[in-house]
Amino acid sequence: MKTYIAKTEEIDEARQWYVVDAENQILGRMASKIAYVLKGKNKPFYSPHQDTGDFVVVVNADKIKVTGNKLTQKIYYTHSRYPGGQKATSLESMLQKNPERVVELAIKRMLPKNALGRKLFGKLKVYAGEDHPHKAQQPQVMNLN
Repeated sequence: MKTYIAKTEEIDEARQWYVVDAENQILGRMASKIAYVLKGKNKPFYSPHQDTGDFVVVVNADKIKVTGNKLTQKIYYTHSRYPGGQKATSLESMLQKNPERVVELAIKRMLPKNALGRKLFGKLKVYAGEDHPHKAQQPQVMNLN
């Protein structure tokens, strides 16, 4: 048996756009399904070393849900690389300030940590409201349930 490797033309022809409504969706479950589509694992010609995934547009990122006590207990850490430069932000304050960033981080951390992962992350578009500028691509509605 020979391993099938998809050609670049085949991948580009099969690439699609999806729109996901994040309203009342649980953050982690939604992020894992979106990462699955970004990687292209939903396609018959998936290869781990190729970018076979689709574009995903997430709307209503400010209306996501989390389970348990994550709103107060989940902490996002950043560091300025200077001594004493660590900052901590709770999920609750992050959702108020920048809800797109919460969804982006959840999905980005589920992608590979290499050049391919950075390329896959570029195909993710997240918006806090319902409007998005990608209507010309005629995205299909992706049902997560």
